Amino acid sequence: MSDAFQKQIHPSAAWSRELFAETVTVKGPGTTLYLSGIGAEALGDQAGDIQHVGDVYAQTRLAYEKAARVLAKHGASLADVVKITAYLLDPRSFPAYHQARREAFQGLPPPAHTLLVISALAWPGMLVEVDLTAVLSAN
Repeated sequence: MSDAFQKQIHPSAAWSRELFAETVTVKGPGTTLYLSGIGAEALGDQAGDIQHVGDVYAQTRLAYEKAARVLAKHGASLADVVKITAYLLDPRSFPAYHQARREAFQGLPPPAHTLLVISALAWPGMLVEVDLTAVLSAN
């Protein structure tokens, strides 16, 4: 087996190719980053200070912007994301969520993605939370 790092995206059905990959395979040496759930919390000292209350699109944009900053601290970017799990409170917010996610990953192959509707998130006013897994080459 080669020590070369390879990341391959395997699309699913035609309708889902821009939404998510059916499978992302990673081979070779590298580093895996597991990001904890990220939502629209402000970055200040006050826990539970939710931004953009009532706006799934804006909360999603903020969550992915925050994720990009966390990844950058570790030498990674959204291009290195191989898996997203997203949690929303209301299935009617899917279009706004997908629009913001598509914008965040514009020009990048979509990672594998799971979207769940749940009854509550960590803080009142929080409408979306995402957790991401990224893989970096050992180079």
